[in-house]
Amino acid sequence: MKRIALLAICALALSTSAFAQRGAPAPAAPLEPGASQADVDKALMAAPDQLKNGATVIKWNADHQSYTTLRKGSNNLVCYDRSGFPEQQAFSTECTAMANLDRVKQNLKFEALGDRMKTQEAIKAAEKDGTRVKPEFGSVFYHAMGNDAEHVRHHMTVAVPGATSQSMGLPDNGRAGTVWIMDAGTTGAHLMTPGE
Repeated sequence: MKRIALLAICALALSTSAFAQRGAPAPAAPLEPGASQADVDKALMAAPDQLKNGATVIKWNADHQSYTTLRKGSNNLVCYDRSGFPEQQAFSTECTAMANLDRVKQNLKFEALGDRMKTQEAIKAAEKDGTRVKPEFGSVFYHAMGNDAEHVRHHMTVAVPGATSQSMGLPDNGRAGTVWIMDAGTTGAHLMTPGE
């Protein structure tokens, strides 16, 4: 398992590097009728430059459980704006794999409780009863967040649901200054990198 995880991380890094060296990215897909370019541009602030043009962009509806597609993409990345949502910063955008939308939807449902303690209790209960939706193993979550668009912090994590120190050979805390597993042993286990 350790070798597979390390190979997956290396493959991701190499494929991103190779993609970036290919030159100019393909042109972006057209917007869906009624979509705003400003909404698309904002949602894409979390996306790596080489993936932006091919990303699907959605806008969550007021129920935070359904969405409208603003632009259909050509790669596996989906981006959306979460600014001002419960438990989110004033400016907050996120991108991840299309396969993770059910996980994101569940997160939004729990966060809609409006209280971080209640959200954590709901997550723990879903973990315990087996209803917590797992993210795609090895998928990346890209975030851009802050008080406004001019003052954002970018953050990236790699989902490794169920991973532990024993299964991956990585520490479950950041004290060593290396890549580590946060929330080890849960569906929310993810790789953190120093400085991220």
